[in-house]
Amino acid sequence: MQFREDKLYHVYNRGNNQQHIFFKPENYIFFLRKVRQYVRPKCNLLAYCLMPNHFHFLLQATSDSVLTKQGQLITQTELSDGFRQLLSSYAQAINKQENRTGSLFAQNTKAKLVGCHETKIDYSLSCLNYIHQNPVQASLVQVLKDWPYSSFPDYANFRNGTLCSKDIAYQLIDADWINFIQFSSGLLPEDIAVQLY
Repeated sequence: MQFREDKLYHVYNRGNNQQHIFFKPENYIFFLRKVRQYVRPKCNLLAYCLMPNHFHFLLQATSDSVLTKQGQLITQTELSDGFRQLLSSYAQAINKQENRTGSLFAQNTKAKLVGCHETKIDYSLSCLNYIHQNPVQASLVQVLKDWPYSSFPDYANFRNGTLCSKDIAYQLIDADWINFIQFSSGLLPEDIAVQLY
């Protein structure tokens, strides 16, 4: 994954062969602790949603994100290495828990640029809504606030989470933050969802 300072990215991955990556509620919490440890110090995390077989993040790359570090075989950015550490440590714990071996995640975590001043196209608000709407679209819950493994309850003031940099999101994403619950609950048009992938 390549990152450029100050740019917004949609980062996502899924279970290998679309298999589950979270098996019980404690797994989601453990994963978020690993996010706080390995990813959050290296970027501005703006939004997230963890689903049974995949995850989504909306983040802003910072100067810390793009610093490079030399590994044994490759050179990668600090943020890419943070995601590598997150997925590796989480996979080891789940493999032990589930008495399994092999890859838990698909090989390549994707990072798509969603806000780009060069092209004058900004999908950051659509991406934010898309990420938060995943549990409703997958029929896991009826309303967004009922999915606890998402940043939606934090932005809707149902929870006082500290994982996301909400103040930065308020500055970077052109949204009706006062009416956040109403605008977030609308369905994302199919053509925008396709453009995000």
